[in-house]
Amino acid sequence: MMNFKKDKVTNIFRKIFKSSSKEGEGPNKPGTSGTGSPARRLLRGCRDSVAPAATAAASPAFSAKTKKDEHHAKTVRARRLMKELKDLQRLQNSKSDPVFTVDLVEDNLFEWHVKLFKIDSESDLGNDMKELGVGYILLHLVFPDNFPFAPPFMRVISPRIEKGFVMEGGAICMELLTPRGWASAYTVEAVIMQFAASVVKGQGRIQRKNKGQKVFSRRTAEESFRSLVKTHDKYGWVTPSLADG
Repeated sequence: MMNFKKDKVTNIFRKIFKSSSKEGEGPNKPGTSGTGSPARRLLRGCRDSVAPAATAAASPAFSAKTKKDEHHAKTVRARRLMKELKDLQRLQNSKSDPVFTVDLVEDNLFEWHVKLFKIDSESDLGNDMKELGVGYILLHLVFPDNFPFAPPFMRVISPRIEKGFVMEGGAICMELLTPRGWASAYTVEAVIMQFAASVVKGQGRIQRKNKGQKVFSRRTAEESFRSLVKTHDKYGWVTPSLADG
């Protein structure tokens, strides 16, 4: 269960607003601007194709408006995530055996680790976890600057899962994680529970063979995610809808 003191959360919140106008803020470290979440890069690609003329970009009024919009978007993201974090803390603290727990990655509000403890006990994946002594599925979530109006990027870190709509690198083939399938009303809890349903419905299993194992890395996951989004945008989606969860 996550231990998060109230004053620590408050300090993180204050730190975010004091530094929100600085470059390099957010889940990506400085110098890695090209490795943001796939959803964020897809949206940025769309914006690049309709960028304003150079004269407009150089206008002080335009620059001021852009900075104001960026600051507002980051403020919305921070407030939404703070609220969700507190709600999840309250839920976790009310149970002795929570379905999942949340930890911030290096005290970064915009990057989370989620430990999913409970999977359908009658499923093959649930049996694999019991047999192999795997206590939880570790997930990594990164929230883009325009969250909650764009989805988080989520991937499986461990264990290595085959099938279950889990792709190379641990990327997850789930429509609600894409710009087309996302809605700002979706909560982190809804995303996690949908994954728990999808990985079972897709007959996910824990990999047991060392030979030919999938490579589980963030870079590979992002590349895999971009590829599957293009494929499904062209041919449609067959993963479970949110209602199926």
